[in-house]
Amino acid sequence: MPAPLNSFKKSLAEGETLFGCWMSLAEAITAEILGSAGFDWLLIDGEHSPNDIRSIRDQLVALKGSASHPVVRLPIGETWLIKQVLDVGAQTILVPMVETADQARELVRACRYPPAGTRGVGYAVGRVSDFGQMDNYGPTADAQICLLVQVESKTGLDNLDDILGVEGVDGVFIGPADLSASLGYLGQTMHPNMQATILDALTRISDSGKAAGILTPDDIMIQSSLNAGARFVAVAMDIALLLNNAKAVSAKWKDAEG
Repeated sequence: MPAPLNSFKKSLAEGETLFGCWMSLAEAITAEILGSAGFDWLLIDGEHSPNDIRSIRDQLVALKGSASHPVVRLPIGETWLIKQVLDVGAQTILVPMVETADQARELVRACRYPPAGTRGVGYAVGRVSDFGQMDNYGPTADAQICLLVQVESKTGLDNLDDILGVEGVDGVFIGPADLSASLGYLGQTMHPNMQATILDALTRISDSGKAAGILTPDDIMIQSSLNAGARFVAVAMDIALLLNNAKAVSAKWKDAEG
């Protein structure tokens, strides 16, 4: 039995546009609930959320029967972290703070088994191969791994064209918050200068033939990003969905009583 088809990677390769939701609550039950909401993909955030390898695994388990494809963002692009996340079942990973083509090439190698890469061969005892029951996992795994890299600094932006030239990188995600801070616009992602920079980067990524991605809950920015060529777009965040709706309901009834 070969490695399962990566539907997210296949859809991007076919030019589809996929809408996702950012998950920061780090709970399997939240992932299970959002997995029934109709998003094309769900991002399990290991960078800015209280996730560890066990909670990431639990959310992957919770999404096993869902049509929403799980994407795991690592805290940093270390080979040993990539190995662990892939071994617990992730097929698509997003690596933050990628700044050079050499760094991107090392990430590609970390996602591939020898001789093409450096991924440790331990799938026989991992969830990724159904605990050894997938006889042909190893030889077929590389083709189903989707590597997304996050460009979110001035250095990364300066090296964007070189990063786009790296074979094995399937998509490039623009991180508006960190990129804005790096360019001197901390907390000002909607500043006209930042909007122009972000949209230009998305267009360059799309024109290169790689998939362009972004996170923004702003309707105008979502549409502008789509117009610029973005094809994997996170349009919501679990914390914001919970908080904003809770505040709206609370205010509605408190105002009614007043």
